[in-house]
Amino acid sequence: MKFWKEFKEFAFKGNVISLAVGVVIGNAFGKITTSLVNDIIMPIFGWMTAGMQFSSLKWVLSPAVTDEAGNVVTAEAAIAYGSFIQNVVDFLIIAFCIFLAVRMMNKAAAAAAAAAEKLHLNKKEEEAKETVPEAPAEPPAPPAPTEAELLAEIRDLLKAQKESREGQQEAPRKEGIADA
Repeated sequence: MKFWKEFKEFAFKGNVISLAVGVVIGNAFGKITTSLVNDIIMPIFGWMTAGMQFSSLKWVLSPAVTDEAGNVVTAEAAIAYGSFIQNVVDFLIIAFCIFLAVRMMNKAAAAAAAAAEKLHLNKKEEEAKETVPEAPAEPPAPPAPTEAELLAEIRDLLKAQKESREGQQEAPRKEGIADA
């Protein structure tokens, strides 16, 4: 009973089912590609090479031996390189299509990762704003003095300056009187 349970867990995991779907789709894609090569691409090559069929190209090593009735006694030994060329073209088309599909998936995954990273950074910024208390606002600057206040201050400074000059001029006279 335990064996059966383990088998069910293995067989119905997402990876195994995805693999099975991939095999089925790959098989169907292979048939489509083979049809593309045999029915579209190779006839174009045949037309360009004056009607030559690639699948019938071969290098005969020993011809077939037939009896008087026309029955084949010994089959011919031949290297069917035309069929090989067809299979190579088939492979190249499949490889190119898979490359394009993987490339698109990688670009989509990179774009999704970049979007997720951007979303993650935005969430972090919002959380940081929520957790960090705002700094207290600076006290407002004192109001600028009015013109009357400035003039009064200038007057007071000039008055203080004048008094200090008069004090300095009287000091030498007092010293001179004390010397005499």
